[in-house]
Amino acid sequence: MSISLDEAVELTRTGDLWVFRGRSVPDRAIQLTTNSPVNHVGMAVVLDDMPPLMWHAELGRSLPDMWTGTHQRGVQLHDLRDAVCVWANRYGQRGWLRQLEPPADTAMEEAVLRTVARLDGTPFPSTAQLAWRWARGRMPHPRRLSLGGLRGRTGDRNQLGILSRIIDRGETGRQSRAGDNGDTGGTGRIGDTSRENAAALETAYCAEVVAVTYEAMGLLPEGRRPNWYDPGRFWSGDDLALRGGAHLGAEIEVRIPPR
Repeated sequence: MSISLDEAVELTRTGDLWVFRGRSVPDRAIQLTTNSPVNHVGMAVVLDDMPPLMWHAELGRSLPDMWTGTHQRGVQLHDLRDAVCVWANRYGQRGWLRQLEPPADTAMEEAVLRTVARLDGTPFPSTAQLAWRWARGRMPHPRRLSLGGLRGRTGDRNQLGILSRIIDRGETGRQSRAGDNGDTGGTGRIGDTSRENAAALETAYCAEVVAVTYEAMGLLPEGRRPNWYDPGRFWSGDDLALRGGAHLGAEIEVRIPPR
């Protein structure tokens, strides 16, 4: 199954995943190291009337970060459409959408904003750090290396206006929690481990960002270190058990137009 980028952006909701596969030497190295056909993962953030955003980590700084309004490397919040086009046309990646079911609720969206506030701007690890963290993480199952799981399954915007609305929404949630001092605001979704994982990440790569965010949303069990996760954990060839009856749909290939 494949859909156009316009259709994918229209379908995307908070918590949906975008996975990418490239053919460059670094892309192949990541796929080989993580024993999966994908090398990058990002999470959609879709709030109110704002355009869909992509929450991920990357080395590049070609797009403005929608949280800070600046160009930066590392953990970033991008316009989703622009981010997908950059990964497709500049980095030579193919992209797939995996939808979260049931959709994220309000408490989950507030947890996403708190995580963005904590992690945005965190540097991307060096190659040596990345290799060491993968080595320390749990080794993937050999059966995961199969491409079958990926088969069959604009305009100008006021960026400062988008940023202000993100901050306004985040501040509203924080005010109801009496500040960001460890109080979960009654949601019962963010535990000590999730906060510690977010706070302990001096550097972060894409899978760690998604994992910590999913953990904050109450979708992943606490107790695992972020480096247990790699991009391959988030494609359908891996058994990623989500909590609360949630699950991720199969990959939907997205047709991305050239620029």
